Amino acid sequence: MSEKKTEFNKVLNIWDILVLAFGAMIGWAWVVSTGDWIMQGGVAGAMLGFVLGGVMIFFVGLAYAELTTAMPQNGGEHVFSYRALGKMGSFICTWAIIFGYTGVVCFEACALPTIFAYLYPGFLQYYLYTVGGFDIYATWLALAFFLVVFITYINIIGAKTAAILQTVLTLVIGGVGIVLIAASGFTGSEANLQGQLFMGASTQEMIKNTLAVAVMTPFFFIGFNVIPQAAEEISAPLKHIGRILVLSIVLAVAFYSLVIGAVGFLMNNAMIGDAMNQVGGLVTADAMAIAFNSDAMAKVLIIGGLCGIITSWNSFLIGGSRALYSMACAHMIPPCFAKLHPKYKTPVNALILLGIITTIAVFFGKKMLLWVVDAGNFGCVLAYFMVSVSFLVLRVKEPDMERPYKVGPYRFVGIMAVLMSGFMLVMYVVPSSGSALYPQEWAMVLGWTLLGLIFGVYCKLRYKEKFAAQEYFIRTEAIEEVVEAVEKESTIQ
Repeated sequence: MSEKKTEFNKVLNIWDILVLAFGAMIGWAWVVSTGDWIMQGGVAGAMLGFVLGGVMIFFVGLAYAELTTAMPQNGGEHVFSYRALGKMGSFICTWAIIFGYTGVVCFEACALPTIFAYLYPGFLQYYLYTVGGFDIYATWLALAFFLVVFITYINIIGAKTAAILQTVLTLVIGGVGIVLIAASGFTGSEANLQGQLFMGASTQEMIKNTLAVAVMTPFFFIGFNVIPQAAEEISAPLKHIGRILVLSIVLAVAFYSLVIGAVGFLMNNAMIGDAMNQVGGLVTADAMAIAFNSDAMAKVLIIGGLCGIITSWNSFLIGGSRALYSMACAHMIPPCFAKLHPKYKTPVNALILLGIITTIAVFFGKKMLLWVVDAGNFGCVLAYFMVSVSFLVLRVKEPDMERPYKVGPYRFVGIMAVLMSGFMLVMYVVPSSGSALYPQEWAMVLGWTLLGLIFGVYCKLRYKEKFAAQEYFIRTEAIEEVVEAVEKESTIQ
C-alpha cells in the first residue's frame, strides 16, 4: 500500500512527542495526590503500586508502539481496533479513550484553583454554592474559565505552538521534581519510614492496599497514547516513534515512584496526615518546604505543579480532539467534528467541544476530581484492553503487515497486556475489590455510553454505508478523497 496523504501539518519532532507524552503523564497529581497514595498503600506500597501499574502500561505500551508505526494515522486506537475488531470494536474502543482523555482535561481544570487557594488563601471570594461539601466561589470559576479558553486557543492555533509550550513547562516540572528527590537524600530520614512502608494490619490488607494504588495508576499514566493520536503530525522516522513511546512510560514510572519515596523520606505518617488536613492538602509542597526549611521552596514546587496541569491539559486536548476527528471522518459521530481550521490545520470543532465539556465540569468543583479519576480511568483501561487484543489479532490476521517497530516475543507481550489490563478492568466492576466505581462514577460512564449510542445510531441511520467505511481505515491515497468529502460535508452543515 502507498502511504496515506494527510491534511495535517507534519510539525512534531522526536523531542516534541517525548515531552507531549511525558508531560501528559506527570501532570499535577504528583503534587496534590501523593499524600493520598501513601495513606492508601504506604510509601513502599505506593511505590510498588506505581511500578506494578507501570508494568501493565509497559506491556500495553509495547503493543501501542508496534501498532502506531504500522498504522500511523491520527486516531490511534480508532484505526488499530477497526483493523482487528471491526466497526463496533472500533467505536467502543475509541469512544472509551475519548472518555478517558476528557476525564483528564476536566481533572486538570478543577485542580488548578487548588494551587491558588494554597498560594493565596484569600483567593476564594464571592461564595456561590456547595457541591459535595466543596464551596464554589466566583473567583474559582473565573480562573477555571480563563484557563479553558486559553489552553483551547493554544491548541487551535497549531500543534507546534502547543508543543513549544509543552517543552518549556515539562522542563520546569522535571527540574522541580529532581530538586525535591535530590534534597530528600540529604535532609530526609529513614526514621520517617517507620510505620508507613505498607498500610494494613495484615499481609492480606497490605496487598489489597498496594493493589488499590496499582489499579488507579493507569489514570495517571494515560498520556503515552497521545503519540498515536497525533501520528500524522509527526515528522520523525516511524521506528523512533515506537521507542519514544516506550521511553516516556519508563520515565513516568521512575518520576512518580521517586517522588513518593522522597515525600516518605522527608515526612512521617503523622506529618503527612496533618498536611492533608490543611487547606489544599499539598503534601508534596510541604515536603519541599521541609527539605529546604523554606516556605518559599514549597511555592516553587507548586509552580511546577501548575506547569503540570497545563502540560496534561494540553496533551489530552491534542489526543482527544484527534480521536474525535478520526471518528467524525469515518462518519461514526457527526462529521462537523472533522472540520480542520483553514489556516492552522487543527480539528477546531472537536477542540471546541472538549472546551465546552470542560467548562461544564468546573461547575461541580473539587468533588468532581474524585469522580472523574475512576470513571475516566475505566474508559482508559477498557481502551487499553481492546488495543492489546487488537495487537494479538492483527499478528494472526495480518502477519505480513509492515511493522517498522516490531515487538519480538509478541505472544508473551500481547498476553501479558491483555491479562493485566483485563485484571484492572475487572477490579473496577467487582464490588468487593476495593476499587469498584461509585454510583456517581457509574453515572458518568453510563451517561457517556448513552451519548455514544445517540451519536452512533444517528450516524448509522443518516450516513448508512458511509458509517465506518473501510476506505477511511486503509492507508491509501484514496483516503484523501474521503477526508475532502467529509470536510465539504461538515462545512455545509
